[in-house]
Amino acid sequence: MTWRPSARTESALAIYAAAEQDRVKRPDRYRLDPDAVLERVAARGEIRETHFAKGWRTGLEEFLGSAAEDARLNAVGARMALQSAIGRLTAGAKIAMWREGNASRANGSLAPPIVIVGGWRTGTTFLFRLLAGDPRLHAQIPAELAAPWLFAESAPNAGPELTTPGSELLHTLNPDMAFVHPSGPTLAEECVLGMGTDLRNWGFTSLMRLPAYATWLAGEDFGDPYARYREALQLLAVNDDRRFVLKAPAHTAELWYIAREFPGAIVIQIHRDIVATIASGASLFAVYQSTYSDEVDAVDVGRRQVDQSELWFRRANEFRSSPERDDVTLIDVDYRELIDDTASVLERIYAAADMAAPALDPFIANYHAAHPRNAHGTHRYTPQDFGLDADELRERFAFLNR
Repeated sequence: MTWRPSARTESALAIYAAAEQDRVKRPDRYRLDPDAVLERVAARGEIRETHFAKGWRTGLEEFLGSAAEDARLNAVGARMALQSAIGRLTAGAKIAMWREGNASRANGSLAPPIVIVGGWRTGTTFLFRLLAGDPRLHAQIPAELAAPWLFAESAPNAGPELTTPGSELLHTLNPDMAFVHPSGPTLAEECVLGMGTDLRNWGFTSLMRLPAYATWLAGEDFGDPYARYREALQLLAVNDDRRFVLKAPAHTAELWYIAREFPGAIVIQIHRDIVATIASGASLFAVYQSTYSDEVDAVDVGRRQVDQSELWFRRANEFRSSPERDDVTLIDVDYRELIDDTASVLERIYAAADMAAPALDPFIANYHAAHPRNAHGTHRYTPQDFGLDADELRERFAFLNR
């Protein structure tokens, strides 16, 4: 038995059918190549290529090339790939333009952030959104990640009134999205949504089948993308003095750049049983990718999840042996400890950050009351659904226990 996507609702089927009809009528609007993206950006009339992030052309070619050849996208998926490319290029240009016009305010200092890393489905979102409940901490919401320059122009500590209807559409297209990763305009989201203005973004590989792009990414230097992400955070800090708490599984592979751009950061790496980590991550990827493709091979998803996880965890281990390791405070957290003794984990984090902890019992209870477990459904999966063998996984990832 292998994983299968849930049946689409009538509402979703209507949206997909309309998109396919539109692709037949207007094929140029679904063309996955750089020129198509540049034409769309140019039509907006306010962005110049000179403001695009360094290295954008190669990133765009690699991303769209893999999306066209590997991703097996339906019309909704092709539209999403193009919108992602347009959105990231535009954001990079807007950030550069704002910084150019506001040089005296653009380079403020940032307190060392709290950064949460770990494999997919290891409790990173739970810890992230729990900490987001502390009014002294700043966990970015989707609008801030998408358009930080707008918040730099807002009143102190009060961003513009922005909504992100995309999450509602996603839940209509694929209701399973709501329980594998609840989302919404007021929920803190991970950093990859605000990164990749040069189209170098590990987050894309969770949404689409992009093996060629992932292979290319593995050989790329992420120094510039992380420097630009720090610049985006500086825009958000112009009128908001809270300390950032950041989160992305993708940071696990790039800890050198966290240390370089955010010296003194408190890096929390969450560890979970490797079989549960990879099987749950594969389920997450399969749900995401089934939104944008009608041809999702569960065994293929499992295989790519294993390869990506090994790359990320080996890089994280290499970082631990590097001189840059001393530039951050690294806290290891076991998944079971996080779930079963949340208060003790928080005590360690607040102590490392040199912050007084809030009253932890009500703090945690309030979070659970606002975010009840399984409120949107139950995430069910088995390793076998994705062709995963538990013994083989434990042997392959034995390096984590050394």
